[in-house]
Amino acid sequence: MLRDSEKYNQQVKSNTAFLNELKNKLPEFFTKDGSFDLDKFKNQLKEKNVNELSEGYQLDFIGKDYARRQAGEVSNTVIVPDEKQNQGEGKNSKNLFFTGDNLEVLRHLQNNYQNKVDVIYIDPPYNTGSDGFVYPDSFEYSDDKLKEMFGLDDEKVERLKSIQGKSSHSAWLAFMYPRLVLAKNMLSDKGIIFISIDDNEQDNLLEILNEIYGETNFITNFVWEKKKKPSFLNGNVGQKFEYVVCFAKNRKSTHAFSVEKTQKGKKYPFNNAGNSVTILTFPPKSVSFSKINNDIIKRQDMSSGNIKTELLNDVQIVEGRNVNKFSLLGEWRYSQDRLNEILAKESEITISGVPFRPNLTKVGGEIKKMHNLLSLQNYPVGSNEDATRELMQLFRVNMFDFNKPTSLIKLLVKSYTYNMSSSIVMDFFAGSSTTADAVMQLNAEDGGHRKFIMIQLPEKTYQTNKDGKEVPTKGGKAAYDAGFKSIDEISRERIRRAANKIKEDNELTLPKDFDGSFKHYRVVNPANQTLEDIDDFDPNNTNLFTNMVEGFSSNSLNVAGDASGEQTILTTWLAQDGYTFDTEVEDKQFDNYHAHLVDDRLYLINEGWSSDQTKELLNQLGKNELHLQSIVLFGYSFNIAELRELESGLKQLDSKVTLIKRY
Repeated sequence: MLRDSEKYNQQVKSNTAFLNELKNKLPEFFTKDGSFDLDKFKNQLKEKNVNELSEGYQLDFIGKDYARRQAGEVSNTVIVPDEKQNQGEGKNSKNLFFTGDNLEVLRHLQNNYQNKVDVIYIDPPYNTGSDGFVYPDSFEYSDDKLKEMFGLDDEKVERLKSIQGKSSHSAWLAFMYPRLVLAKNMLSDKGIIFISIDDNEQDNLLEILNEIYGETNFITNFVWEKKKKPSFLNGNVGQKFEYVVCFAKNRKSTHAFSVEKTQKGKKYPFNNAGNSVTILTFPPKSVSFSKINNDIIKRQDMSSGNIKTELLNDVQIVEGRNVNKFSLLGEWRYSQDRLNEILAKESEITISGVPFRPNLTKVGGEIKKMHNLLSLQNYPVGSNEDATRELMQLFRVNMFDFNKPTSLIKLLVKSYTYNMSSSIVMDFFAGSSTTADAVMQLNAEDGGHRKFIMIQLPEKTYQTNKDGKEVPTKGGKAAYDAGFKSIDEISRERIRRAANKIKEDNELTLPKDFDGSFKHYRVVNPANQTLEDIDDFDPNNTNLFTNMVEGFSSNSLNVAGDASGEQTILTTWLAQDGYTFDTEVEDKQFDNYHAHLVDDRLYLINEGWSSDQTKELLNQLGKNELHLQSIVLFGYSFNIAELRELESGLKQLDSKVTLIKRY
């Protein structure tokens, strides 16, 4: 498992993630050995008369190649299920919460949630110098290896390593780049990403998103009024606004953003002075005349002031409707094609009397496109002060300085998921889980079944002194004093308290299937002893001296959750094999050996497999009592004799069953 990942990562290049994406979309340009056929690609460009540019503008920064390489690496961590939560209050929940480094979690989720997330909202560090951001990802390779991978000399290696622990623009970009690449992979074809940011890194963020997502997939730059009173920390101007940058994975597949619908009876005039003069023709019975009942209106010039209107033919009106079609010459807001669309939607067109001044009267219920100025005057969106009050209501203490109000994220999520009631919403900088709160509130309001995926680093609220005493960090005192030793603990508790509040506030109207909980997983590095045992493992030994499975239990990994090593390995593998976290797993017994069956794939993890189990397995397969495509086994639990016997038996079957050994 971990050894396989390590071998793969040794082969990763800075363009591996890009080539994998290209191979997925354009497999015809790759050879059997996986190499990209550049000549074939160039010929195709020439055939399509596409110019090949020798120069072009692109964003460059220290650590870019390393960041690109990170996006192509696979995870070296394991997913530990929190069995206490998952078999308790979260047992029936479809929501997910991951504790761990978001880069590692995103790597895991590439396999089972790729192309499935509809909305991503993130509030990353702004790199202001006061928000505590420093480049956190460690360079796990030696200087010589870095030189080999990227073709660097000594000076360039030092420049690359200079971003570690720093808060420079290059450090921030190198941090964000791989996370945004992996986030794009998570999005469905119609998916979008919202990113909160301020002036400090906004330009760089737009450049990096243009490169990863493509300029054509830029949606807008929302402007959010974050303060009711401006902050004068800038020194030159009072700042009241921040931004929410929005990109799509594929803009052609997106739909209109909307948080409100048109009201019934609202009128929109057809006349629009200054537009070009055209003719509109109104079919029989298409117009309602409120002040004309039974009459014939003769052709005439009805212009007055700056409004130009001329009736080109007589029109007979019976019981308030035009019997025949008639045409009007004028300066119109709508074209004939648009008029035909309006009539097809059964919208009402009204004219009160003479002179004719046609109006479009909305029937109501049509979506109304939103605009990108998010202020309280325009939308029900709060400020930083409101965010503080929300946390105070839930915790009676303010533990975050720059958290976002639920109303902001709820507005953003609603604006795109109003017609996607079962969408998946992700936030991989979860913080206090405002996004999860917003999703639950939306579901309570409209009966939706949106699901959330939250990811939060277990950032400690304290540090340990030399004498072993715990001391709160500079920004963590309020949280520590409230009993929270890490940010992810606050994040999960916010979800619980917010769900309880929603239930109390919506007791009579809350949908019966309202999901106010989550399943919890920790993504962690294996213990040093486990890694040493892996390095020392020899599959040719006939006897196994170390139980390698136990090294992956929550107890051995020193995390809470009561997970066995078998549960950790199985959870990690199911994600790797593309199964979601609510996949049904069937327990299978072979004599006294406990295995796991998912669809047509059998997982063998524990020690104890012998000739008796092989015979029983082959017997069930031979009698068609069990149908398998593949068997996945934990190589560290099998000695060479057991493996050879199993391999030999499977080869004798009429049906082909693939044996997959993982280390």
